[in-house]
Amino acid sequence: MADTSNFRNGFTIKLENELFTIVEFQHVKPGKGNAFVRTRLKNAHTGAVIDRTFRSGDKVEEIRIERRESQFLYAEGEDYHFMDSESFEQSIIAGTMVGDGANLLKENETVSVLVAEERAIGVELPNFVEIEVTQTDPGVRGDTATGAIKPATLATGAIVSVPLFVNQGDVLKIDTRTGGYVERV
Repeated sequence: MADTSNFRNGFTIKLENELFTIVEFQHVKPGKGNAFVRTRLKNAHTGAVIDRTFRSGDKVEEIRIERRESQFLYAEGEDYHFMDSESFEQSIIAGTMVGDGANLLKENETVSVLVAEERAIGVELPNFVEIEVTQTDPGVRGDTATGAIKPATLATGAIVSVPLFVNQGDVLKIDTRTGGYVERV
């Protein structure tokens, strides 16, 4: 059991027989009355986000999250297939659990599958991935205004804004947390 002083972003708790991850929280101490904690919780299975207020000191059931190194095999419709690197067991994870980084997943990429109570609740991608540019417009010579960018389509199908000097066939380093271009490799 944990109390509200243990709350932090990414903390996973069990409420009403459902697993929730704390997206954001705020401790509030009004001038009159008791302190409380305002939270925004994301359901680990459905992805629904709810707001919930806890009194300061309320007890909640903490859930331990295990990270299992897995290899991304392939995507089939809305489902993503992964293989555990240690046991070689294959698992299917819904696209809603993979999150926004799904369009940056390459086949055979190693990721961390988040497991709670023997159920996969999410996927944690590496901070940076290297992906080849499959299509982009050529940069126009002389069009070098500061910060000029153009769209580029990556091998995974993601579209990223890149500087004008990036060409088709270049391999780029992409930040999976923001989905933005970092550098040419």
